[in-house]
Parts: sequence; C-alpha cells; structure tokens
Amino acid sequence: MAPASNRQFLLKRRPTGLVTRDDFECRETAIPSPGSGEALVRNLFLSFDPSQRIWITDMPGYMPPVAIGEVMRAHGIGQVILSNDPQLPVGSLVHGLIGWQDYVVSSKSVPFGFTPLPLRLPVPPEVMLSVLGMTGITAYFGLREIGAPKPGETVVISAAAGAVGSIAGQIAKIEGCRVVGLAGSDDKCTWLTQDLGFDAAINYKAADWKKQLRAACPKGVDIDFENVGGEIMQAVFSMLNLHARVVLCGLITGYNGDNPTASLVDLGPILVKRVRIEGFIVLDYAKRYLEAVTQLGQWLAAGKIKHRETIVEGLEHAPETLNRLFDGDKLGKLLLKIAEAPIKP
Repeated sequence: MAPASNRQFLLKRRPTGLVTRDDFECRETAIPSPGSGEALVRNLFLSFDPSQRIWITDMPGYMPPVAIGEVMRAHGIGQVILSNDPQLPVGSLVHGLIGWQDYVVSSKSVPFGFTPLPLRLPVPPEVMLSVLGMTGITAYFGLREIGAPKPGETVVISAAAGAVGSIAGQIAKIEGCRVVGLAGSDDKCTWLTQDLGFDAAINYKAADWKKQLRAACPKGVDIDFENVGGEIMQAVFSMLNLHARVVLCGLITGYNGDNPTASLVDLGPILVKRVRIEGFIVLDYAKRYLEAVTQLGQWLAAGKIKHRETIVEGLEHAPETLNRLFDGDKLGKLLLKIAEAPIKP
C-alpha cells in the first residue's frame, strides 16, 4: 500500500565521520502534485554510492553540496503514477536524482532531469542501477578508455568486491588481462576468484597482504583501477611498471574525513616509471552511455559478466545503508528498496 504522505530525509548538519540519524531531519509532507509539463514519480529503488558522502561535505565538486535543509540527494528509479508530461506516461519507469523520499516531481529544476527506461525491460529494474546503470558505465569507460588494457597485462582492482570494482575486473578479463583484486574478507575474495573469474584476490586485512599482493603480480602492475586510496594505493604504486596507467575512480578511504578527496601517497614511482594517472567522473561520458549499456548488455546476456546486488528494504533505513558503503557490509551494488512498482509496466 502506498504511503498517504511523502516521507523525506533532509540534511540537518554536515556529518563528521560516519553519518548518524541525527545528521538528518525525518519529516512527512503532503504528496506533491505535478504541474504543467511535470509528472509525479513513486520512488522504488535508491542507489547508494560513495559520492553521496562527498555531496554532504561543504566542499566544491562536480555538483554543489547538498544544502542544509535540502532532501538528501541520490540516484534512483521510480515509476510515474500521475503525468502532465507526454514524454513520461503513467506506468513508465524513470531514472534520475530522486532523493531520499517516497515521491518526487519530475520538475525541470531537478539536475539532469529524468530519463525513461526502455519498455518491457529484459532485466529487473534494479539491474539498471547496477551493471546496466552508472555502476557498469563507470567501470566500462574507466577501464577501457583510461586504462586502455592490452592482452597479457596485469590489472589490480581495489575495492574489487564493490559495485564498480567487480564489473571493472570482469571487463579486464574479457580484454585478456591478468586481474588481481583487493577486498576486505576471505568470502569476498572467494567470490571474486570462483564466481567472477579473477586470477587472484587478496584480503587486505590479512597481516601479510602486501606480500601476497606482490606474489600475485610477478610481472608488476600495468593498470591500477583505484577506488580506495591511502595505504592500498601506495602499495600498488610501488609495483607499477614503466608507462603504467592509474584509473583514479575513487578515494573511499578518506570520504569520512575532513578532506574527503585527500590521499597522501609517495608520487616518486609515478615520476620514475612515467606513469599516467587520470581521474574521471562518469558524467564525462554522458554522450556515450548507450554505447556502454549496449556492450554491457551483450556481455551480460552471453554470461561473460555476473553481478550481485545487496538490497536493503525500507526508506527508514537510509542513513544506516549509506554507512554500509564504508564498513564493508555489502557485496556488489548497494541498493535500498522503497516500494514495489504500483503499476504493472
């Protein structure tokens, strides 16, 4: 049964460290009504990504910080239940910045707008937030465009059991590379090697993880797909080969600190080995999303890529769900399910 009001989480203060419920104001408001050219969307799934932690830090970025008193920002999928917009008919599924709330209006003031998903999806809607969504697109362009892998090269993936890392590693295997992942538990490492086909996986919580990493990369490292930063990134940097590439996708180890993008490392190996290091944001490739989704869909249909989603149920659990990005309590893509689709697509 759909709620009779619109539950919302508004940012109340900028958190220090992991977020708490006290960092947000929980309120219930009337369900909004769509105006001319607008549609009312019932939110179904929220995507949880490390960038959300940066968005609530008062620092400049590719998007402005979430303002105090503003609904917490998040990508997600919803279904149109009322519409004054012929491009968004009732029953259609849409993707956009829906936020931590039950309902949202497809106003032109929402950054990037709302994108209708294809009719009669061949996969569950949540997969469009995972391997066929921004997660997969990030892995695709980061690995293929910036990493530029060649058969036989060694690729190291940090946070390899996460949403982006798990897909990037499989793409590297498709490209003929030796793939080594770093993850935070033995179970995750087993998943990487036995289910996803990684050549090796290292539990970075093991006392001798650096020794294990070196043993897993006997020919050094040609591509570092970096999601973590800090000590892990430094260890990989010390193993980089001449003209290696570093795909700087994230620095999650510092996202709960005062400066979430700081990651102090020794850049000596970058200079000596003439390494190319490049950061990127998936929005850089917006005009080519269809290319990525088409190829990822073909690999998925052929069984060349596997995926996993960790799904939490209930909007009320949003703050705790965000923290699961940082405490390791997830496998693959982290999603929060708000509701079932009220209208059969």
